[in-house]
Amino acid sequence: MLHVTITGMESLPLLKYLVEAGLGSRRQVVAAIKLGRVAVNGKQAESYTMPVYPQADRITFDGQPVSFHRQVKIVLMLNKPLGLLTTTSDDRGRKTVLDILPAEYRGLGLYPVGRLDHDTTGLLLLTNDGNLTYRLTHPRFELGKEYLVYTEGLLKPQEKESLEKGVLLDDGMTAPATIGEISYDPPYNYSITIHEGRTRQVRRMFAHLGYTVRSLKRVRMGNLRLVNLKEGSFRKLSAQEIASALREHKK
Repeated sequence: MLHVTITGMESLPLLKYLVEAGLGSRRQVVAAIKLGRVAVNGKQAESYTMPVYPQADRITFDGQPVSFHRQVKIVLMLNKPLGLLTTTSDDRGRKTVLDILPAEYRGLGLYPVGRLDHDTTGLLLLTNDGNLTYRLTHPRFELGKEYLVYTEGLLKPQEKESLEKGVLLDDGMTAPATIGEISYDPPYNYSITIHEGRTRQVRRMFAHLGYTVRSLKRVRMGNLRLVNLKEGSFRKLSAQEIASALREHKK
């Protein structure tokens, strides 16, 4: 959304301004505004939809001026190894997914799209495109995420059916899932596709039935697949691949 005053000076919604400036995803920026971390001309911002004027207004984040610039949008696909945190920094000094990127990708405002637990491997996207992040993570778009699961023991038919229909966890019923037995990528013995993003959801779904997930790897998000990308490696996605990822859940 673009506003234009009668004098011809262009304005942008504060949310769009901050996302375009590389301050984070839409969700992160909204949270920062709610916490009072953003000010416009010395006054705390109260609405993420308020119009701001890049040419005239002084916008600060945690007291520091925000320089407006439309960054080149980048999307990387990473095959996340075990032990890395899916975050941009850690106050305890632990290694994050950004730490394994080359220097050329530092300072571009990249952040993870969604998250993978430190003990989960596989497909993770990194970007500085807040609008893309919104479309890939918001529940209304129901993006399919496929995981390979290694668990000791095999599900009984009724247990498999239960997981597919949904199970009651401490944060509510899970949405329907798709589960199949596999043998093409040992030691993984199951494939499961979910359309939610709850914390440790797949592990909790199996634990609900008494099974412990020993290894978990995400191999697909939408139409994006990990394929032959080696663990710890990454590649830049093309515009065609990004469009394909969004096509699965276009509304």
